[in-house]
Amino acid sequence: MRVVAKFGGTSLGSGDRVARAADSIEKAVEAGHEIAVVASAMGSSTDELLDEIQFEVDDADRAEIVSMGERTSVRMLKAALTARGVDATFVEPGSENWPVVTNEVGELDAEATGDRAANLAGELGDTVPVVTGFLAETIDGDVTTLGRGGSDTTAVMLGKYMDADEVVIVTDVEGVMTGDPHVVEGARNVARITVDELRNLSFRGAEVVAPSALVYKDEGLDVRVVHYQHGDLLAGGTRIEGTFENLIDMQEGALACVTVAGRAIRNRPGILADLSNALRDAEINIDAVASGMDSVTFYVDIDAADETQATLHEEVVGDESLSSVTVEGDFAVIRVMGGELPNRPGVISDVVGPIAAAGITVHDIITSATSVALFVDWGDREDVLGIVQDEF
Repeated sequence: MRVVAKFGGTSLGSGDRVARAADSIEKAVEAGHEIAVVASAMGSSTDELLDEIQFEVDDADRAEIVSMGERTSVRMLKAALTARGVDATFVEPGSENWPVVTNEVGELDAEATGDRAANLAGELGDTVPVVTGFLAETIDGDVTTLGRGGSDTTAVMLGKYMDADEVVIVTDVEGVMTGDPHVVEGARNVARITVDELRNLSFRGAEVVAPSALVYKDEGLDVRVVHYQHGDLLAGGTRIEGTFENLIDMQEGALACVTVAGRAIRNRPGILADLSNALRDAEINIDAVASGMDSVTFYVDIDAADETQATLHEEVVGDESLSSVTVEGDFAVIRVMGGELPNRPGVISDVVGPIAAAGITVHDIITSATSVALFVDWGDREDVLGIVQDEF
């Protein structure tokens, strides 16, 4: 099996942990597997280097300075492997076989990276390449970086272009947990999670795998997260399944907009649960929910509009904090979904601007970690779909 193993800063944070990492790599090599390694900077050395830059510095010099953390890590890990009799080579920007190539503004050159990664893959079996994570190199040889979570990105990217069977992210968490074990009791490891689920968690604060890395995961590439104390690269942890592609979707049927108004209901604990439970008991499916200071809006199938209004009206007359319920329709919803949306500055403007320029009113916008949902008049749906498709 061909494996790309990425060791995070915590898993290389001391000499003992470097030795533990080397032991796990040695074990996998002895079992006959082809292993490539991606190494982050040891501990918090990158942050420490950045903290010491107390002077004006251009981007090129900054990249060279912060690269020292990863450059040290690959030398340490290579030396530990050599001491165990494992043939290893460290690979850093400037090396003849350096694989990760970007343009001058840090965008990946997929063709050049694919060619170089394939060449590096050809060396597997004869040696274990230990590659600096986070770093890249322009065609002209200048050092650049891949941004926050860049080592994860390096690993999954190389896994894709080196035709690996699996990428193993070795970190300081026992895979993906059901909750933060420092906050909730009984948190346990999740054996499997989809790319969609993990991307949403990642964009909302769960630091497991950088969302930018998952862009490079395809169906043929397994990704797994394991704790550095586990000691086995080939088992355990959380398996990340599936793939995610940018997608534009238009709801087939029309929706009704049913709004409940009240006095400062945002400050009324349980109000959303009460209204949602009433709809659940009536077996009415909710497509989307939007809330404000004095209102809660439910989008439901147009055929369920009257029943929804009647159901919510019963809640209104039974609750002094609620004033009225109203229905409006017909609306269409066009959704733009993609893991990179949160990293695209001005994405809402990119979506709404061309629609406004066409003289079309956007009735509502609901966003999540990786999607933007646009609610427009039913008669405008085809025009809006065409505008969004042109943009994305």
